[in-house]
Amino acid sequence: MSSAPKDKMGGKVVQTFGSNALYHLFFRFDSGKLNSSGTKFYVSYMRNDTEKWKGGGSQFMQQVNTKFVQPVGEQSNVSAFFNWDSLQMVNYQDYSPNWLQNNGYYLDNFYGLPNAWQNSYNSSQGIYPSSYKNVNDPKDASYYDSTASSHDYFGGITSDITLTNRLHWKTTAYGHEQIQPGTYANPYAYQHGQDTIGLNGGPIFEQMRKPTIHRYGFLSSVDYNIARNRISAGVWYENNHYSTYEYAYQQPASASATPLDPFGNFSGVPRRTLWGQQYNTNTFTAFVQDTYRPISPLALHFGFKSVLSTTHVGDAVNWSERFPTLTNDESLTTAKAFLPHVSIEWNFLPHHEVFFDASENVHTYPQSGYNSSNAPMAVSQVAYDAVRNTLKPETAWTFATGYRYDGRFIQGSLYLYRTNFKNRLQQILANTGDGGAFLTNNTATVQNVGGVTMNGVDAGITLTPVKGFEIFNSVSYSHSTYDQNITSGGVSYATKNKQVVGYPSFMYKSRISYSWRDFQAFVDAQYYGKRSYDYTGDWLCCANTCQGFPV
Repeated sequence: MSSAPKDKMGGKVVQTFGSNALYHLFFRFDSGKLNSSGTKFYVSYMRNDTEKWKGGGSQFMQQVNTKFVQPVGEQSNVSAFFNWDSLQMVNYQDYSPNWLQNNGYYLDNFYGLPNAWQNSYNSSQGIYPSSYKNVNDPKDASYYDSTASSHDYFGGITSDITLTNRLHWKTTAYGHEQIQPGTYANPYAYQHGQDTIGLNGGPIFEQMRKPTIHRYGFLSSVDYNIARNRISAGVWYENNHYSTYEYAYQQPASASATPLDPFGNFSGVPRRTLWGQQYNTNTFTAFVQDTYRPISPLALHFGFKSVLSTTHVGDAVNWSERFPTLTNDESLTTAKAFLPHVSIEWNFLPHHEVFFDASENVHTYPQSGYNSSNAPMAVSQVAYDAVRNTLKPETAWTFATGYRYDGRFIQGSLYLYRTNFKNRLQQILANTGDGGAFLTNNTATVQNVGGVTMNGVDAGITLTPVKGFEIFNSVSYSHSTYDQNITSGGVSYATKNKQVVGYPSFMYKSRISYSWRDFQAFVDAQYYGKRSYDYTGDWLCCANTCQGFPV
């Protein structure tokens, strides 16, 4: 979905300024109706550039959106859209609780700072800046750069046709290409005095991960209104080709040389392929649903969807001196023919509404680079073979009920829910190496760890004592725990009834705002409660501490 072109010719230019040298520009031009048939289009451009709040480098993004609409008759149209974006971002240093406790918030990579390459090169030799004397593992805090880039091309054609006054048909065909290179200058080319990369004998190499996506698909649905029913049915198909490789590029073997531009194309630079895989996924989804209103204040909804998705991984490569043989020529399928959804909405009094909702859903198998997520085939062939017979698609049943009130001076809502997840896939990482971000042998498995139970409540209230002045408050509580202990490598870990990692039990948000004509001012605040730092709940983090360590 995207904004529609306006009927009247016009434009808009918006320029925003902010802290850390933020410059945000937005421009849009609408053609208006070009002829008697109503042909129209728009084009917009966005540019965002800001410096990091610490360290060196900037974060830059630009984006172009266009849409062309050709009306067909009075109630139908055909439209085409094209979108492009480009991101170049210098990342912040990854942080540990130890660094935060002993060194504060301002450690960062050297890129963009004075003498950046020289300091980085010296640090790879064990010669650190004087400010690093109290840093635990200073070499791991001394990277030259870490960057992320992204380039997207996304376009398609949509027909939105009213066939009769009761029947409506909409179809979209689309294509999308995404390239997402990410780099960091790895100072761990040596192990025990020996060059483990073999590019030019230098202590630093540029490590690049380069995933790309090519996906094509279509969506088509029909809506039919008859009596008190709104009936819908539709299908979606997509082919997704995902390629992910990691390379090592040669950096200069001298502190006085010029390092690689991490946003360059590295054309002609010697490199080594560290690992790689290619995925191909075909996904088909269909749905049928009906919303029935026996009386105006009451809506009864029932529907279901079917999902069939198959992912195949192949073309795996690995540098055998460092990486195991990756999963190759394997497939996983998600097949669920009946995933129901039932809901009831009842406006029992003016401004008062209650609702109930129950649904089942399924998560198709994820895809990612080696050791990067809970993708079950992004592991070694040995790790995959060990769990292949236990892998099942993750499913979830969600039950929810609630109440809404929409009055002139008070608006409020109460939402209670329970979700039962089954066949949760979880990545388990084992460190078997002897130091260094590159040399440490982090071996991952992805296994079925069973169920997760989530019970929660969300409540919100907005007070509008006078026109334009609002006070909003909301609270959320979620008790989300693992249903059983996890066994991995013959060892049982006490995860049963432990809070899900990284998910706070309690959250609070508040806003005070005032608007008058074209003027608006507001103040926001939010609070996050304690959340688990690891799966067994041994480390608990809250807003600014982690068992005594600032985070």
